[in-house]
Amino acid sequence: MTTNTTKTSKLLTGTQVPALEVKTLDGKTWKLIDRQPENLTLIIFYRGWFCPICKTYLEEIDRHLADFAKLGVKVIAVSGDSQAKAQACQDNWQINNLTIGYAASIQLMRDWGLYLSKGAFEHEPNLFCEPGFFLVKNDGTLYYTAINSGPFGRPSIGEMLGSIEFVLAKKYPIRGTEK
Repeated sequence: MTTNTTKTSKLLTGTQVPALEVKTLDGKTWKLIDRQPENLTLIIFYRGWFCPICKTYLEEIDRHLADFAKLGVKVIAVSGDSQAKAQACQDNWQINNLTIGYAASIQLMRDWGLYLSKGAFEHEPNLFCEPGFFLVKNDGTLYYTAINSGPFGRPSIGEMLGSIEFVLAKKYPIRGTEK
């Protein structure tokens, strides 16, 4: 059994998230600190161009961007992919409007508490993040997170849309804040 001694801390809901700044395919730099959506920012970390489950998930998110916008939620998908590989995702997957951030560093992934995996197959990068789903309030507070140790078991987009609608209507408090 291999022991990994690198520590990654989980992010706690109700606390400030780490800084997030990534290049995007539109040629700009996306900074979380500059975002001011009506309600929340949804940050999706995905494994990368090689992952067929990421393809399906991001395509579904792209199809529901208008639904997120109606709820006052801005969305970005982020990976460690190079610009060329991120562009290949946008060009070859059914992604028309979703903002794609790329070249996220391994340290940034660790800062966000993501699981990291070594490539096990020829088509996988040497090191990459597993999926993460983060809802962040305008003040930089983490409202909700779902972090996966593998490509499967991600939050259902339809269920999350319904949950966000409920949360906003009921002014539902942040949960999971107790240590």
